[in-house]
Amino acid sequence: MKKSIAVLGLGKYGCSLAKSLYNMGEDVLVADRDESLIRDISSNVTSAVCANLENEDEVLALGLQNMDIVITAMGGNIAASIMCVAIAKEKGVKTVISKASSQRMGKILDRVGADKIIDPEQEGGVRSARILASKSIHDYFELDDNLCMVELQPRTTWIGKSLIELDLRKKYNMNVAAVKEKGQSWGYISPTKKLTDKNLLMVIIEKKDLGNWK
Repeated sequence: MKKSIAVLGLGKYGCSLAKSLYNMGEDVLVADRDESLIRDISSNVTSAVCANLENEDEVLALGLQNMDIVITAMGGNIAASIMCVAIAKEKGVKTVISKASSQRMGKILDRVGADKIIDPEQEGGVRSARILASKSIHDYFELDDNLCMVELQPRTTWIGKSLIELDLRKKYNMNVAAVKEKGQSWGYISPTKKLTDKNLLMVIIEKKDLGNWK
């Protein structure tokens, strides 16, 4: 099922994130006050709106209440970030994610109501898009042009079964590298150990197969 995602602010990170989400099949609304950026990205997203994100009326006009996820990508503009986070949460948006250019800004946005703070030094737009677009993928790392490693939530049909029974390599073209319980450390898994609903899997998979994990 498609997600409706708003990306507010079209710097390098915001553009990369918006395009990646759209290419993955999500409905993507972008907004920025720079008309040239809006014009350039309009063919690569669902909807592109020129708006001053520091202006309450213009942010309200975006209809953020219709979004599943709102992402504020204005790391250098704390006023706009605060405005957008506050309005999104007031309108009942379940997940609001904010890029912060400093720890101090991150703490402020957390207090305003952001559900997650993005560290621009550690996360890229493509990686974030992979995580956001899937209910199962908790983290994503590219290994090369073909392979990636993902932190994956086991499907409900896998619970109570071992890796031998599941035969994930044959059925899903993935190799399980490690396992952990939520909040614990990674470790090797016995192929006969049955999975529980507390487990997370670290798997190696080809990028072309990631579409199976929406």
